[in-house]
This record gives sequence, structure tokens and C-alpha cells, in this order.
Amino acid sequence: MAGGGFGAASGGRDVEAKITPPAIISFIMTASGGLMIGYDVGISGGVTSMPHFLKELFPVVYKKTQEPGLESNYCKYNNQGLQLFTSSLYLAALISTFFASYTTRALGRKLTMFVAGILSMAGTVFNAAAVNLAMLIIGRILLGCGVGFANQVVLLFHSEIAPKRIRGAPYNLFRLNIAIGILFANLNNYGTNK
Repeated sequence: MAGGGFGAASGGRDVEAKITPPAIISFIMTASGGLMIGYDVGISGGVTSMPHFLKELFPVVYKKTQEPGLESNYCKYNNQGLQLFTSSLYLAALISTFFASYTTRALGRKLTMFVAGILSMAGTVFNAAAVNLAMLIIGRILLGCGVGFANQVVLLFHSEIAPKRIRGAPYNLFRLNIAIGILFANLNNYGTNK
């Protein structure tokens, strides 16, 4: 019975890749997808508690928040439309991640990152122009698809182009950008709610 394995051929040498300026720029640019993810995830919590937003798109919830004598916030925001608004991004991100896996193989990493950006921009336009719940949900679904694609492809791209001695740094930069995006979203919520 024949046996086999993988290993370096005798006399082979391990070549260490260099960290070049184009690689660093690629890490920074692709890690900025984390800012998009963090902002999209963080923005909805503050927006859903803003009176103007509720008054325009969720008047039933707005009326509940204005009831006198309602001391507790518990169940104040209990509305299926509002819950759909919040969760549609996460559901779309979950489902689109599986499709992103296919597109990274079929179309390549760069084109998949481009698709993630286009989906996010389209979702942003829909949400900014929303005059009813349907437009709001469509925007959140498009944003979720952008989040799912970016979350899948950016980490894969980083792991493929990073030299092994610094492979964790681009990953951590991406995750740090997610946290910074959430911070920006919360600062935006705080500033616009005052």
C-alpha cells in the first residue's frame, strides 16, 4: 500500500514574505469594512428610541412612549414592525454570508468586497430616503447583505495576503474598526438625539 504526505522537499527553504507599503494600504482599506459593519450594527439601537423617527415611521410605538404614567421602559417598544426593522439586518447578514462564500470562490475576493460596498451604499440610500416601513426594511436587508459579504471576505482576504508572522494584526485591525464603527454610531445617536 502506498503512503504519502506533504512536506518541504529536501533542500527547500522557507521564504518569509515582506511587508510592503501596498500590503499595508490593502490591510487598512479592507479593514475599513469593519467601520461599515460596526456603524450599521450600532446605529439602530439609538435611532429606534428617537421620538422623530418613531413619530414618522412607527406612530403606534410613539404613542405608547408618550403615555403619561408609564414609568417603565419595559414593553414600551413592543412592536413587530420595529422588531423587524432591528432584526432584518442580522438575518440578512447571516444568510448572505453563505452566498459570499460562493462569490469569493467564483468571482474573487476583490470583486466580492466591491459587491459588499455596493450593497451597503444601496442600503444606506434606501434607509436615508425611507418614507415607509417597506423602504426601511429593504434598506436594512441590503445593509445586512453588505455586512455579511464584508464580514466573510475581508477576513479571508487578510489571511491570504498577510505574512504569517503578522497574520493576527490585520484581523485585529478589522475587529478594532468594528468597535470604532459602533462607537461612531453611538456618538452619532447621542449627538442627534439631543
